[in-house]
Amino acid sequence: MFNTSPRTLKLLASLVWYSGFIVLFFKSSRLLLQAENINPDQLWTWLALISGLSIGAIKAKYLYGKLCIKNLHRIDALAHPKIWHFYRMRFFLFLGLMVALGLFLSQRAHGNYPMLITMAIIELSVATALLGSSHCFWNELKNK
Repeated sequence: MFNTSPRTLKLLASLVWYSGFIVLFFKSSRLLLQAENINPDQLWTWLALISGLSIGAIKAKYLYGKLCIKNLHRIDALAHPKIWHFYRMRFFLFLGLMVALGLFLSQRAHGNYPMLITMAIIELSVATALLGSSHCFWNELKNK
């Protein structure tokens, strides 16, 4: 009844990946704008932007890309794929915890310039890593 194809699971996994990028990109942008409003024309705001992008590029190449490929291979190995198998249950638990922690810390950062900068770096680096590693989905879908 809930059977599906590996291709559908890969598309669903890519939608979650891109959704994470979009949410974190806009959230980190908002954090950087709040920091800029508190202390206009500070070098730290630009350093946060550059740091987030750089750290994210490294994470994409050495961590997220490998995790993405590992998940795609796991999907291919499923004997009877179900619609909810596009990620493991522990991924969804970890995602829920990360979202809750991110919301809590972002709320705590409101009005606190150093914390806004720190949160922006973290969230921009994850957004960049998600986008930078997303090519794995399209390479996999294109080659199959």
